[in-house]
Amino acid sequence: MTLFLTGSPTRYGEDHFTEDNGFLARVKAELPPRPRVLLVSAAPDDRAFTDSVLEGMSACIRNSGIDPEEIVMLDRRNARETEKLVERAHWVILCGGHVPTQNRFLHETGLRDILRGYDGVVMGCSAGSMNCADRVYSHPELEGEAVDPDYRRWLRGLGLTDIHLVPHYHQVRNVVLDGKRLFEDVVFPDSWNHRFHTFPDGGYVLVRDGRSTLCGEAWEITNGSMRKVSEENSTYSFMNLIFISPHFPDSYWHFCAGAKANGVNVLGIADTPYEHLPQRLKDSLSDYYRVNNLEDYDEVYRAVAWYAHKWGKIDWIESNNEYWLEQDARLRTDFNVTTGLKTDRIASIKNKSEMKKYYALGGIPTARQIKCCEGEAKVRSFVKKTGYPVIAKPDNGVGATGTFKIESETQLTEWFRSHADNYGLFVIEEFITGLLVSYDAIYNDKGEPIFENNSVFPTPIMEIVHRNLDTCYWVNKTVPAKLAAIGRRTVKAFGITNRFVHLEFFQLDRDREGLGKKGDYVGLEVNMRPPGGFTPDMMNYAHSTDVFQIWADMVAFGERRKSLGEQFYCAYVGRRDAHTYQHSHADVMARYGEAIVMCTRMSPALADDLGDQVYMVRLKTRPEIDAYFKYLTE
Repeated sequence: MTLFLTGSPTRYGEDHFTEDNGFLARVKAELPPRPRVLLVSAAPDDRAFTDSVLEGMSACIRNSGIDPEEIVMLDRRNARETEKLVERAHWVILCGGHVPTQNRFLHETGLRDILRGYDGVVMGCSAGSMNCADRVYSHPELEGEAVDPDYRRWLRGLGLTDIHLVPHYHQVRNVVLDGKRLFEDVVFPDSWNHRFHTFPDGGYVLVRDGRSTLCGEAWEITNGSMRKVSEENSTYSFMNLIFISPHFPDSYWHFCAGAKANGVNVLGIADTPYEHLPQRLKDSLSDYYRVNNLEDYDEVYRAVAWYAHKWGKIDWIESNNEYWLEQDARLRTDFNVTTGLKTDRIASIKNKSEMKKYYALGGIPTARQIKCCEGEAKVRSFVKKTGYPVIAKPDNGVGATGTFKIESETQLTEWFRSHADNYGLFVIEEFITGLLVSYDAIYNDKGEPIFENNSVFPTPIMEIVHRNLDTCYWVNKTVPAKLAAIGRRTVKAFGITNRFVHLEFFQLDRDREGLGKKGDYVGLEVNMRPPGGFTPDMMNYAHSTDVFQIWADMVAFGERRKSLGEQFYCAYVGRRDAHTYQHSHADVMARYGEAIVMCTRMSPALADDLGDQVYMVRLKTRPEIDAYFKYLTE
């Protein structure tokens, strides 16, 4: 079903649907060439009024360039045929009028159940839009209702949306009813612990594929106050996003800011006092819930439950952080959030042994591997086939932490001895030589890439950590076609949608039997989150864009709305405090000052992998990168 919620589909005095905010074009795009239209009366027993609405709406439809096969009005006269009429219609229009009167008629006809599973277009007009809600806010509108103690302001609706509207902003903003100001004395007090939206005729809400988007100038009313949330010819997304640990890494506030800019309610959960959050993060959150310990699932669960009570249905739960992926999945499962991985899928992207199955499904070559829990004898037999060196790493681990390169029988024996209590948690993999590269991308809900990137790591992170080397890598101007192809195939094999992904591959430096020719790509590891450190910032500098906003656009709209600009290489050097360098900080700034786009300290939590002092430059040619690395690491 596609749902349009309007105050009126026309501007005041016009006899056709408005084209403002793309309304008419969107309606036409959802309808067949000659739609069968069913109008639903808001005054089913007032034949004269109903017939006038039928005449006026029929003319409006035709004046809008829509040629219907038929237009039928549902009122008391044909109420017994409701189910048959709905099944025949391509387009159901819920007309305007008195909300409680129409509400009673809707329930008398059983329309709530009949519309369940309806696959056409539903459009609400004024009262019709209000009655689309599951729990309808029916503010007083007739004389006497504002002071009537028996007047019911909350009714059971059709259950098509959870959005509450106060239609016709310009006409009702200053209305006084029974001596009460409609907004200040009625709607504002009723908005405590509720959320209403109001907009002028010509604005509308589009609900499609689980996404609700308000188009045009609009205001939000909640907890007794009103704020403007959207301008004419702009959009606002009705969505609740819970962002776990938005304060770490430091740059993740950008994800929150991008989502909030799209109208998403960004609800933060972390273990840091609110007053300690950076102001830019505070400005990017719609609400914040502090827990004592993010690793206490019960405590985080209660935080999500509180948000669901306060803000309504939770649409997204995300951290974009490897450490919290399992908890994110468990929360999505427990709260039935369908926009991300749930518990039944998390092993496939967290456990290296499980990844192999999905690589195989996609026909993606990978290094041979064995789970150490199969026992030392089987591991030794495996190593005899692959030869030394081999790599031992945690089956469920992040980055190079706990990873070991084993080069002989003696080292293998020592490794088993030193891991006697936990070797079953590791896998051992054949060692492959080649260039480490990544395929980074943002995928929408249809499994389509809306942004792609390639980073190159001349020295693998494992060697950087173990040998305390400087960290040097770069972001390419473009993604090689062969890498893009295998990256997309990998994402498809894992069935991933709605995610930022960071996939690691080895580009073979020689032919290897069973894996491919020199230059081919071999799957190493999938990471269903953005790359670490400042790599997202590097992507921004390389592609003259904003990947945080692209991700936020994917969340809110399912598409990319941020374009790419001029393309560069972006190169990174992370120096070590423990090393002495030929060229001082002042030397570096003097030589590369104009090219430097970031110069900062790395968080201690990430310094082992990424160095202590960060220098990031934007360059136009590939040879400049080698010279830059050489100068900073001498």
